[in-house]
Amino acid sequence: MGVGTPLLRHFEKENKMTTLVANVPPVKVWVRKEYLRDLRDGHGEYALGYWVTVKSLTGRALYFETYLPEYGALYDKLPISAFLMWSSDHPHKPIAPSPDLALTDLQFWNGFDHGLTVVEKSLIFNMRFEVLTRSAGAIAGSYLFTIDNYHAHRNEPDFNFSEDPAEHKSHNVIALSNGQIGAYPNNRCRMVDPSLTNHTLKTPDFLVSTRCYDVENVPVWGRLGESEDYFWKTPTEKKKGVV
Repeated sequence: MGVGTPLLRHFEKENKMTTLVANVPPVKVWVRKEYLRDLRDGHGEYALGYWVTVKSLTGRALYFETYLPEYGALYDKLPISAFLMWSSDHPHKPIAPSPDLALTDLQFWNGFDHGLTVVEKSLIFNMRFEVLTRSAGAIAGSYLFTIDNYHAHRNEPDFNFSEDPAEHKSHNVIALSNGQIGAYPNNRCRMVDPSLTNHTLKTPDFLVSTRCYDVENVPVWGRLGESEDYFWKTPTEKKKGVV
């Protein structure tokens, strides 16, 4: 079949969907009812839910798909501001968060590309977090998982910043102590461990990483196209008599 056939176009579309959406841990949440009503009514009401997937669209907030057991329904494309963490201390209805942070204070950066992956960072998983919000200062929290973007399709121009070292950011998903959930970049998070972390912490003086590091672009070593030796040596090593 030709390049422009419907079958191939269908395959390419389906292939993109594998990176547009990713599974997330089934976090138990309260969904603000107004988000299920297109923000028209339902304020102050909640529905119980479990996160199912997350979607990344360039230039938009992250979208979470949620299973609603009361309805046996999936509801898609809700921003992170639509949710409160479920707590066993208040199993039937959540306490209204104070402060109640807006979406722009819960997620600083839109999706950087359609390609995304979800990881749980094992080393920091149980560390105590503190995130620096825009309007309410520092708020404590607990780490859930991390969402990261990448450019998935090399046959398409990369118009975005997911692989630009100076612009790329991760989204660390944090359950905040006020009951909300946020997605924060590394430079807005501080995490401490009783065993690993110093008692008195320094204030970072870091600069943004702007460089792409490459271990193969070193011409002085020479090239290896003529060699089929298993224990090969570069021309530079041979000249120096490396054994």
